[in-house]
Amino acid sequence: MRSNSIEMKQPFHPDISMLLEGIPHPAMLLNIGFKIMAMNRLMEAMTGYARQRVTGIYGEFVVRSNTGNARGQLYSSVLQSGEATTVTGDILNCYRRKIPVQYTVSMLREEAGDRCGLLVIAENIASRKEHATTGKHDFNAIELIGYSPKMQKVFDMIPLLAQTDASVLLTGETGTGKDKIAEVVHQQSSRARFPFIKVNCGALPLGLLESELFGHVKGAFTGASRNKPGMFKLADKGTLFLTEIGDMPLPLQVKLLSVLDDKKFVPVGGEETVSVDVRIIAATHRPLRQQVRSNTFREDLFYRLNVLHVHLPPLRERESDVRYLLDHFLQKFTGALGKNIVGFTPAAMQSLLGYQFPGNIRELSNIVEYAVNICKRKKISKDQLPPYIFEKQQRLQPDKSHQDNFLVDHENTDEPQSVVSRSDTSNRPDTSNRWLDIERQMIIDALKEQGGNRTRAAQNLGWGRMKLWRKMKQNGLLE
Repeated sequence: MRSNSIEMKQPFHPDISMLLEGIPHPAMLLNIGFKIMAMNRLMEAMTGYARQRVTGIYGEFVVRSNTGNARGQLYSSVLQSGEATTVTGDILNCYRRKIPVQYTVSMLREEAGDRCGLLVIAENIASRKEHATTGKHDFNAIELIGYSPKMQKVFDMIPLLAQTDASVLLTGETGTGKDKIAEVVHQQSSRARFPFIKVNCGALPLGLLESELFGHVKGAFTGASRNKPGMFKLADKGTLFLTEIGDMPLPLQVKLLSVLDDKKFVPVGGEETVSVDVRIIAATHRPLRQQVRSNTFREDLFYRLNVLHVHLPPLRERESDVRYLLDHFLQKFTGALGKNIVGFTPAAMQSLLGYQFPGNIRELSNIVEYAVNICKRKKISKDQLPPYIFEKQQRLQPDKSHQDNFLVDHENTDEPQSVVSRSDTSNRPDTSNRWLDIERQMIIDALKEQGGNRTRAAQNLGWGRMKLWRKMKQNGLLE
């Protein structure tokens, strides 16, 4: 009995680092002067700062938020009242990415009862905010907008991708939203409360990219003045998104394959093996199969990444989505600038609907932002659209006064050869006819080839079904 009382009187000094790692949310400890004393790995991942780098720095300088704590007011009120406070807001990490959080600040006391600091927990509530009241995910909130059949197929795949830890390969042209899909898959998976880390494999040279992914030890190379945890370590139990995987140098592909197989790696310049549990989502706009054939991408790595595959269609194949996207970005940018712009004039809308958007959704967003910034009226007119849109459209339109050259010399036009050679040229009208007559005949030929099926005829022409319907109406082929 006496020995038990002696044991209970012994001081309790737990390992602070292990206690913080046991908290399933980003967390940090501040001293009574609001300077960072320790933080867990999840807080490192959320803010983008390594704990060694920010120890001794004021907490509000690292966790920048709109929770009314710009000068430590929230910290001061908790320290004075002694009562824990929970607020909701956003924090801005070192990559200038805004993250919605539930911010909880609690006071800490020493054994003698003196106030000694604060415990700060920042729970990422992004996945919570994406649920509507019906329980469905609100993809519009993260600018995943699509009602076309091809995008609906992509959306249908997301729950399936989220239920597994298998590697995912996202393909599609630049600007199609591969990073948005990757983030949604992570947020709907069982790993949602752990970090989502994004690394651009084409942005850094081999040496720096290896250090970024796997970390390095102090003295590993010139300038390595401290140990640095790599992105694999920061993403432990979460998701690592490797964008532009097709640009990864071959020597690094070997090491990546080894990590995917063994879930272990050695930091640059280190000797100890680090074990990680990371789900990989990779993305590329390059044709990886072609790179495999040309020996610029490892075949074994390709198959290791391509367990589950999702292809994001370009915007020109999502014609019915353009109007929705234009409305979304118009509301977004008018709200940000405090302008009262209600829409586009018919001429401006016609120009936008006829544009191909080679830069896809990213380009469409930039076009709307440009127009909103310079528009001074209620509606955006054709004159307020970027001039390069019309320059590109002019290059794509055949010159009616040189129709012979258009039909004969395919190298002098941006129009695909398949448009002219879709059927036997002997069935074409005389080259002196107008372009509309040629287009009308193309539609007729495509419908004949497909037995009158408009969906297949539109695919054969490289159009959407709605575009085919408009062209048929324009050319008098509808009753």
